[in-house]
Amino acid sequence: MRMRKKKNLIPRMERCGDRLIREPYSMPGKWRELMPQARELRLELGCGKGRFTAGTAAAEPDVLFIAVERVPDAMVMAMERCAAQGLTNVFFIDANADQLPLFFAPGEADRVYINFCDPWPSNRHAKRRLTHPDFLLRYRQVLAEAGEIHFKTDNRDLFEWSLFQFPRVGFGVSEVTRDLHADGIHGVMTDYEEKFHNLGTPINRCVGTMGPLPEVPEPPAEE
Repeated sequence: MRMRKKKNLIPRMERCGDRLIREPYSMPGKWRELMPQARELRLELGCGKGRFTAGTAAAEPDVLFIAVERVPDAMVMAMERCAAQGLTNVFFIDANADQLPLFFAPGEADRVYINFCDPWPSNRHAKRRLTHPDFLLRYRQVLAEAGEIHFKTDNRDLFEWSLFQFPRVGFGVSEVTRDLHADGIHGVMTDYEEKFHNLGTPINRCVGTMGPLPEVPEPPAEE
């Protein structure tokens, strides 16, 4: 569902302007200057309204979070959410995920979160999926050694397809579950996640840990 355009978007963005990184292309190698005491730097791709962003940042105040969102009308709500909670360890970028290597230096990030991305179900749109090898290779460029990708989705087809993509570009897969909340709520939910969990839709999750690139690339998985 497309988010309704907010008439007061610009003034609302300006009120949270201290959390928006306006020139991310100037930031490679400098992100830790925003929070020198941070033990880790983590990226969230597609933060939406920011429920997961704020909840995770509040739970781990010693971690620096950079949230990437390409829909300003959603991002402003996330920024306001973090501001209302007084969080100082979260910053935002208005951009697409394919730009990450231009924003971050090699090895600068410790973890990437991908929560409920667009599944792009048509085969001809497979390259737009955020777990496609083309994107995974971009994440490799910014992740530290043994860096992690934490992936959640309600779309079973996307999940099963993604499990084959991680190893193709050197990510070991662990913590695989096809019903994350079967025994109770696990971790911080997104708004979207809570909605579908309440409808009885199982939530899929896995962790990809970066290892060496395969010497011979794995063949494409069957669609």
